[in-house]
Amino acid sequence: MRPEIFIARRYLFARKSHNVINIISIISVIGVMVGSMGLIIVLSVFNGFSGLVVSLYNSFDPDIKISAVKGKTFEPSGIDITAIQKIPGIAAVSFTLEETGLIKYRDRQYIATIKGVDAKFTSITQMSDKIIEGKLLLQDDNNDYAIVGGGVAYGLSLALDDPFNPMAVYIPRKGKPVSTLNPEEAFNIEMIRPSGIFSIQQDFDSKYVLVPIDFARKIIGLPTKVSSVEVALKSGADAESVRDQVAAITSDDFKVQTRLQQHEFLYKILKSEKWAVYFILSFILMIAIFNIIGSLTMLIIEKKKDIGILSAMGAENGMIRNIFLLEGLMITLSGAVAGLLIGGVICFLQQQFGIIKLENGESFVIDAYPVSMEALDFVSVLLIVSVIGFLAAYYTSSKIKIASPAGK
Repeated sequence: MRPEIFIARRYLFARKSHNVINIISIISVIGVMVGSMGLIIVLSVFNGFSGLVVSLYNSFDPDIKISAVKGKTFEPSGIDITAIQKIPGIAAVSFTLEETGLIKYRDRQYIATIKGVDAKFTSITQMSDKIIEGKLLLQDDNNDYAIVGGGVAYGLSLALDDPFNPMAVYIPRKGKPVSTLNPEEAFNIEMIRPSGIFSIQQDFDSKYVLVPIDFARKIIGLPTKVSSVEVALKSGADAESVRDQVAAITSDDFKVQTRLQQHEFLYKILKSEKWAVYFILSFILMIAIFNIIGSLTMLIIEKKKDIGILSAMGAENGMIRNIFLLEGLMITLSGAVAGLLIGGVICFLQQQFGIIKLENGESFVIDAYPVSMEALDFVSVLLIVSVIGFLAAYYTSSKIKIASPAGK
């Protein structure tokens, strides 16, 4: 063992040191520990919320979406669907057709997006887990049914057990002006009964009404066109690789997007917010770590006699400074490792038991703070703490004034 390490380890909480120095050293370790623990817990909770938001969007969005670059709809015959289905990693292909329309139910009205979906839609998304009332039913024999977003249902005061009042769907006719004498002539109108209500996320709940695609084609007046082709991937498939293969089959008239690309702005915001939180908390942690400067300064004052003895014995100035540099690093790493361990245990307990509950969590999709630990976060926290601790210790140790022994 190098003498610098041996001496630094002996100085760490040395029994013969003055109590005040030990207390300051302990406070320094605790400060680093609490800061590291707080940083990893906050980052893990942020990961949990980010993962929750992404999972909510993933419940409705397909793995890969093909849509037209220009216009709202296109003929699916313009895409070689058979070739796409043969791409390794693709589980299912579904067609959708969307249009904004007016929903009337009893004396209530609501403007919503009518999304026509085919029978494969349930295998494309995770909608079956998001039904909060009723059931996931779009067709039954010759009857069509609608699955309504929770926000839309609330706006309409919708009752699923009302057999006498179906929903009336109004879609503007293409190129038909509105007549002041009979405004309804400008709309295609169809009746449909709701079978279920889903709840995913406000953006979807307050916007969408899902109907069979044939019903949508009939009321929109587009018997063959679609708004998008939605693709589901098999477990373990590489979305980017499959996207590239699909894009190679389609022409430049179509855009092919993964889930990340469908909500690219959202993902960028979540990532930038996480790093903003990281740097803000790192700055707060920096203040706690600078307690090390005070601890080392007092230790240097107390050990002046030892410094003189080491110098007289021939120890180089660099070696003496390294003793206190290592002392500072030991304090930093002791606090950082302890903080990360305690923070990891707290995060694990929160994951398993949901100890800390969300306020009004019973009305949300979860009732406790979500937590997701990532190895990169632990490495990042340990790295930033080590760097700041090293700078603080280096600054303090470099200020040591070592008197030259007599005769030198």
